[in-house]
Amino acid sequence: MQITFYGVRGSVPAPGKHTIKYGGNTPCIHLDTGEDFHLVLDAGTGIIPLGEQLVKDDKPIYLLLSHNHWDHIQGFPFFKPAYQQDRQIHILPGLTRPVQSRAILGQMAGSLFPVPSGRLAANISMMASPSPQTPISIGRLTITRRVLNHPGGGSAYLIDNQKKRLAYITDNELFPTEDANTSLSQWQKFTRELDLLIHDAQYFPEDFPAKAGWGHSNYKSAFELAISARVKQLCLFSHDHNRSDDAVDQMLSWVRKEIERQDLPLEVFAAREQSSFSLDD
Repeated sequence: MQITFYGVRGSVPAPGKHTIKYGGNTPCIHLDTGEDFHLVLDAGTGIIPLGEQLVKDDKPIYLLLSHNHWDHIQGFPFFKPAYQQDRQIHILPGLTRPVQSRAILGQMAGSLFPVPSGRLAANISMMASPSPQTPISIGRLTITRRVLNHPGGGSAYLIDNQKKRLAYITDNELFPTEDANTSLSQWQKFTRELDLLIHDAQYFPEDFPAKAGWGHSNYKSAFELAISARVKQLCLFSHDHNRSDDAVDQMLSWVRKEIERQDLPLEVFAAREQSSFSLDD
């Protein structure tokens, strides 16, 4: 399973000299699972450069959305495959409240965007969304979901290709100030012994309590979840748009020192735009 990061920032794009190393695009990840289709996680501005690659073939595209906040859908109107005649694009909406399954297309309506979604050349379908506990099959993949602890909800995804298992959990507050949609013990069960956990690490501990209830975790909480669930690799994701590359390095250094100090069997890295690796290695 080949994983490539195309957007790793949270909230808004962050271009500039302070984000050159890790990148400034908002969330988008491409997964090459060995199947005859493309699997894409979220449609932030990172989906724009991804689209430049995907127009080179005609494989179907499955786009799994975490939720409808703008930084997770804002790249779709500029996604070139959506303008390809008869290109098959299947979109799975997030588990949001209220349910707004067509929000990604609704942002192209009225005065919001010059090209309405009805003029897109691709064949775009919204996938049926069963209950959160019901697995979804795409090819040989089994995908399960949990509801994010984030304003308006959303979906965390666990993707199993029968060889490796990874979870994508962004915009998730592990210790919410109000009732949790998914408890810590449920997250621990959901992520148990994963090969890769990609988890929101937008904040530093010192950002709290000011950012409590905003629907994001600090990197130490993500690290503690990975340890308690005995995952093999942890990817720190959704870097704050105000967070410099140096600050991301500082965050990563702290976690690696803790791993060494505790002699833990965990690998950790920070998501970086255009970086790619094989989970099967």
